[in-house]
Formats: sequence, C-alpha cells, structure tokens
Amino acid sequence: QLQASGGGPVQTGGPLTLSCAASGPFHSVPILAWYRQTSGKEHELVASMTRGGSAQYGESVKGRFTISRDNARRTIVLQATNLRSEDTGVYYCYAEIWLTRHSARSMEYWGQGTQVTVSS
Repeated sequence: QLQASGGGPVQTGGPLTLSCAASGPFHSVPILAWYRQTSGKEHELVASMTRGGSAQYGESVKGRFTISRDNARRTIVLQATNLRSEDTGVYYCYAEIWLTRHSARSMEYWGQGTQVTVSS
C-alpha cells in the first residue's frame, strides 16, 4: 500500500513537498518514484530513487525538484521549488516491490494520485 501526502494549490514560483510511504509485509522496495499526468502530456517520470540512492529526474524538473529516500521507513520525499503552471497535474507515487525473497518477479504499485495546481 502506498500512502501519499502533500499536494494541493501552490503559487507560481513557490515550493511544494510530496511524501509517499510504502507499507506492508513485503521483502524489499528497490524503486520508489513520483510520476505525473499533466495536461496534454502522457504519464511522465518526475523523479525516482533506488534503494541504493541513485536518483533520476524528468527533464522538465531537473534543477528544481529533489527526491530523497528513507529506506528504514520506505518513504520518499519530493521537494519541488520554483513551480510553474506546467507543473500542474496529478502526481502519482510508484513503487517496485519484491513481495518475498523468493518471488519470481517484482510487482508494481501505484498510489491514488494527488492533485497539484500551480497558479498565480
């Protein structure tokens, strides 16, 4: 289960923090990430982070957004700055999860989505 928090209305140029926690009796969470669906665009990666701390960012958010991860709490935090109107959209938490150490493959989980609206 993925529990997300944050989102809502924010002023242009302002900051925003999104958090997501993965909970459940599973073995490991190799990847935690945020994706978003914005107007006129397909589902796109915002930022992801592996258990080992390797981060990836979507081109449009590089230099403005920062992702961090707490492995013990299985939580990621996305800190967004200098928000623009084109950042408006629904943000989804994503997790790649191995249910047990003997699982044949990993599973993908998606959070329900949280609306972010950037306006002046």
